[in-house]
Amino acid sequence: MGNARRTRHARARTTHAARAREARRAGAAPAGEPAPAPPGAPPSPPEGDRKTVVATVLALALCTGSWLIQHGADAQGPPPQPSAAEAFPSASPGGGPVPRHGPAVSPLPASPPVRMRIPGIQVDAPLRPLGLRPDGGLESPPEDDRNLAGWYTGGPAPGAVGTAVVAGHVDTADGPAVFYSLGALKKGHAVEVDRADGRTAVFTIDAIEVYASADFPSQKVYGPSARAELRVITCGGGFDADTNAYLGNVVVYAHLISVRQRS
Repeated sequence: MGNARRTRHARARTTHAARAREARRAGAAPAGEPAPAPPGAPPSPPEGDRKTVVATVLALALCTGSWLIQHGADAQGPPPQPSAAEAFPSASPGGGPVPRHGPAVSPLPASPPVRMRIPGIQVDAPLRPLGLRPDGGLESPPEDDRNLAGWYTGGPAPGAVGTAVVAGHVDTADGPAVFYSLGALKKGHAVEVDRADGRTAVFTIDAIEVYASADFPSQKVYGPSARAELRVITCGGGFDADTNAYLGNVVVYAHLISVRQRS
C-alpha cells in the first residue's frame, strides 16, 4: 500500500508541475491576473505572488486519500463539502473574491506564521514552512502528524500584503487529518494565524468553494492582491474508489480584518 501511495504522489507532482510550467509560459504574470479592481484601487503588487504559481497549484498533490483507501468511506464518513451557498455569487465581477465579510485592515509587515486556529471546525494546529522539491513540486506536511499544516514560503506571509497560502492533508493513513472538516466552514467564520512577531492576524472567510482537479482556477485562487488575503486548501470534491484519489480541492478564501497583540 505504501508503494501505491508513493506512486500516486509522484503522478500528482508531475501533473501539477506541468501545470505550473504552462502557467508561467502563458503570460508575464505567471501567478495569474487578479479579478478586475474597482476604479481607484491600488495596483496589485506582483512581488511574491509571481512566485506563488511555481508551487501552490501543486498543493493539489496532497490528495492521497490514504485513510479511505485502507479503511473505506464507511469506517469514517467522507469529508464534508461546501454547499453552493458558501461560494461566491456567480455574478461576482471576474469571479473574484467579492463581496467581503467585514472591512479589510492595513496589511502587516511580513513575519512567519507559527500556528493556525479555525474555531468553527476545532482546528488548532502548528504551521511549518513548505518549500519546493527539486522537481518543482510543493512539499507536503509530514503524514506522521495529522494535526499539522504548512505555509508556502515562496508567497506572502499571512497578514502581509498579497495572497498567502496554507495547505494541509485531509487525511493520512491513520485517519482524518487537520483539514478534514474544512468544507464545513461558513462565510463569516474566523481564521486566526499566530505569527512569529507576537501578533495574531485575524481573517474572516469570504467564501468556500470546491473545484475538480481538471478545472482548478489557479488565477482566481492564487492571483495577486493589494490586500492581505489568505487561502486555506485541502482535498475534496468527492472520492474515487477506483483511482483511490480525491477528485478535487476545497479552497477557503479569507481576508484580514483585525490584528491582536499576544501577551
